[in-house]
Formats: sequence, C-alpha cells, structure tokens
Amino acid sequence: MQPLRSLALSSLLLVFSTVASAGDWAQFRGPGGLGISDETGLPLTWSSEENLVWKTPLPGYGASSPIVVGDKIFVTCYSGYGVGGEDAGDQANMKLHLVCCDRASGEVVWNKSVDPQLPEKPYQQYLPEHGYASGTPASDGKAIYVFFGRSGVWAFDLDGNQLWNADVGSETHVFGTANSPLLVGDYVIINASIESGSLVALEKSTGEEVWRADGIDESWNTPVLVNLPNGETEVVLTITGKILSFDPRTGSSLWNCESAETYICPSVVVHDQTVFAIGGRGPYVAGVMAGGRGDVTRTHRLWFAEEGSNVPSPVYHDGHLYWVNEGGIAHCVNAETGETVYKQRVDGAEKTYASALLAEGRLYVVTWHNGTFVLDAKPEFKVLARNTLSGDDSIFNASPAVSHGQLILRSNQFLYCVGNQEN
Repeated sequence: MQPLRSLALSSLLLVFSTVASAGDWAQFRGPGGLGISDETGLPLTWSSEENLVWKTPLPGYGASSPIVVGDKIFVTCYSGYGVGGEDAGDQANMKLHLVCCDRASGEVVWNKSVDPQLPEKPYQQYLPEHGYASGTPASDGKAIYVFFGRSGVWAFDLDGNQLWNADVGSETHVFGTANSPLLVGDYVIINASIESGSLVALEKSTGEEVWRADGIDESWNTPVLVNLPNGETEVVLTITGKILSFDPRTGSSLWNCESAETYICPSVVVHDQTVFAIGGRGPYVAGVMAGGRGDVTRTHRLWFAEEGSNVPSPVYHDGHLYWVNEGGIAHCVNAETGETVYKQRVDGAEKTYASALLAEGRLYVVTWHNGTFVLDAKPEFKVLARNTLSGDDSIFNASPAVSHGQLILRSNQFLYCVGNQEN
C-alpha cells in the first residue's frame, strides 16, 4: 500500500454511504451492491407486446448496467469501433459515452462522449463478448462517476458537464475491463486490477488520488462495503487465490482469506457480517466472517465448498445463496453450512453473464440471447416465467436495475423499461 496523503488527512471522518437517496438504484447491483430490491409490483411476465413501458435505442454497445438517480437513468456505451459485423473498423473512430435518459419516457436527455486512451486491445478473442464499456456508473445524487479502464475515471454532474478525469493505469487485457466504481464517503474507489494491479481511492470532488493498494491480481469484480457492529467499515473484493479486506480511509490491509486459484469475476455479497465469495474455475464458494486481522483462513472462514460461478455474482435470501452461472446452471447453497441444496439446469437459459436480481421473492436472471428467466427464490427449484423481447438479437449482458416497481433492462442496442400495465 502506497499512501499519498498524511494519515491525519486520510482518517478524517467519512460518512459511509453508497446510494444517492431512497428509491434510487445508484450503483452496480443497487443498494450495497447486493442485487436486492425491496420494491413491490414488479412484473412477472413481459414481451414486446405485454408490459413494455418504453424502448430506447442506445448510441452504442456496452455491457454495463443502467443506474437510476431521481428522474434520470444513466448508462455507458461505446461506438465507432467493434459494434457489429466482421470488420471491427478503426480504433481511431472509437468514442466512449455516458448517456442520460428520462426515467419516465426513456427519451435521451443528453449523450456525453469522450475520447478513449488508445490503443485498446483489438476487438477479438473475448472482447466481442462485452466490448469497451463494461463498468456500471455510480452516483451520490450530485455527480456521476464512470470507469472506462485505461481511459480512466470520469466525473460528470447530472447535466453532463465534465468535472474531472483521473488516470488509474494504462495496462489492458484480452478480457477487457469490467469493474464499477464504489462510492465511500468522500472517495471513489476503483478496482484497477487490469490497469495497474491496484485498488485506488480518489477524491470525489477533484479526482485526486488519496491512496493506492497494490497486489490486486486478476480481479474483475467490483468491491463491496461491509459495515461492522462497532461502526467500522471494510472494503472487500476477491483476487486470484484470496479474499481481501481494506480500510477505506487509508487503503491499509485488514484481513485476507484463501480463495479460488483463478481469475475472479463475481463480486462478493454480504449478509450481516458474513462475506460470501464465489469463484468459477476452482470452483469455490465460501462464507467468511468479516472483522478479522491478517490471514483469517483458519479463524474466520466458516465454510467452503466446491461450487462456483465464473461470471455472475450471487444473491443472499433467507439463509441461502442463489446464482445462475454462465452456463445456465441454477445453484442454491445453504448460507450457514455451504451445503448444496440444488444444482439445476435452467432449460433454454444457455449463456448468462448478468447477475441475478432478487425482488418480491423472485430471482430475475437475464441471459445473453434467450430472455429473462424468473425463478422462485426458494430452496426448491422452480421456473416461474421466461420473458423475451423480439426484434433485438444483440447481447444482453447487463444486470437489471429497479425503479418505481419497474425493471430497467439493457442490451447492446436498446434500453428497456418493463412494468405491470393496466389493460
């Protein structure tokens, strides 16, 4: 860890909050990054003819999820290169976008484009699966913070005016980048594993670097906050072989725990003070009690089991962990013991990169090309519905957002709002 400010300054009182206001869906996977909504009235079924409130063409492709702040929706895109067809085009024509849409109508309010830092990795190997705009924006209700990999971290006000741009590293990877900003008090925390092998904290007001923790190896997951009973807060993420915890004020390492010996895409989820982490090619799933110090593998790891997910993150509900992995296999694991309750193929699901959403006792699972499946969030496997939207054969990578009893979905080509409508 390389602190760039005095301890006195970095230990100033922070108010640890990650959402803009009640009812907003202001970061990756919503409040706390947990993929859980307490809203009611969400639709069980929809199609291009049923319960489709609006559909808006996007100015570019992207795998990032939409966020909702007040009466606005924000989503990132890229255009000009690698947006369909056999010829990817010329990288010199690439643009990166932050798009603002009206929450009620879906109408594009503004579209802010910026130039990328080139060269990027070519549009080949794994990059066609998600492209160059994979990080979900985050907002505190005053500004929007966006991470575009080697092109840096950008801050805009709610009207699209650029506030600052910060560089957190220039390396690239054939997998691209995927992590989303985490807002902690006055800081924006970025997992820049690919760009510089670091976890970096920036000041929200200026973009100035506050601290940097090194050794973040092959980590494509977004950090999550853990609030402890003593009032302390930890930032937790996973890397190859370890689950890591840091002090968000200083970047100091707090604890680590053995994990899957592979690159890690799924983000951890938290219930009470227990961190649940999964890895794919291990496979590996574990429950770890937060609040320890040093290597806590033997003292705080409650259990581990050989199940996993290579891309989608899990969700916690009523004593169980649920997820559908990238191959369309639904998992339910006892969160107290790690015992597998069920492991069942979702017929027709096939490729799935989006993380499950829990709402109203249901799991909403978005697949690449085969629609959104709705599963019963109970320890008995049951598919409640399958919903498809015709006229869009592009990839659906984004995890859903929730707002006013409606779902905001995103494909490479369109932004959708689905909700129960009176006949």
